Amino acid sequence: MARLTGRKILITGGASGIGRATAVLCAREGASVAVLDRSADAARDVAAGINGFAFAADVADPASVAGAVQQAAAAMHGIDGVVNAAGIFSSEGLTDTSPELFNRILTINVTGTFLVVQAAERFLRAANNATIVNIGSGVGLKPTGPGSTAYVASKGAVIAMSRSMAIELAPNIRVNVVCPGMVDTAMTESFLRNNQGEVRPEIARLYALGRAATADELANAILFLTSEESSFVTGVALPVDGGRTFH
Repeated sequence: MARLTGRKILITGGASGIGRATAVLCAREGASVAVLDRSADAARDVAAGINGFAFAADVADPASVAGAVQQAAAAMHGIDGVVNAAGIFSSEGLTDTSPELFNRILTINVTGTFLVVQAAERFLRAANNATIVNIGSGVGLKPTGPGSTAYVASKGAVIAMSRSMAIELAPNIRVNVVCPGMVDTAMTESFLRNNQGEVRPEIARLYALGRAATADELANAILFLTSEESSFVTGVALPVDGGRTFH
């Protein structure tokens, strides 16, 4: 039997990267999937390929989030799983991070996660054994070098907030965090790859496994935390970082 048969999963940032890979995998494992993304066209493209639902949503906008979550719940007749994969990355360090950039990163990565969970809470409470998986980062657990000041702050906040949610929403809703290392996606391409399209060796050598992750590898970890296989796991920040740091 598929691992998510009968589940109703809402995925933000579901049109690309980790979110897209997770949407495809959840559908393959039997779930109904609602793909939320800022790009309505891109969301529809993904949803069409998995027989899912697509809704435009800007996670920084409370009204947009509330409307999209309501529409998703109506389309799927409920929500019993949320994956918050919407987010943005910035490599700027302290000196080069403007207040505007800092606030933008935190608004999308932290406030966006909060808004989605808050909007979905009543549907999750109405379900049995619901799950939330938020996307943190290995650097949110342990910064490994200079730079990415706002991004590190945002992911550390997601981890702390998720642990608080895990306490508040227990026992019927489990909340966990997946903390990736470098993942080979469009969002990280300019940082990860050189002008020849090759992974920068100075990045690859930071990882015990000698490479960046694929989005599918992160989706597998998210699937575990969404499925009943992790039924006694909540409040966990799971590093999926190829051994860059041993937390």
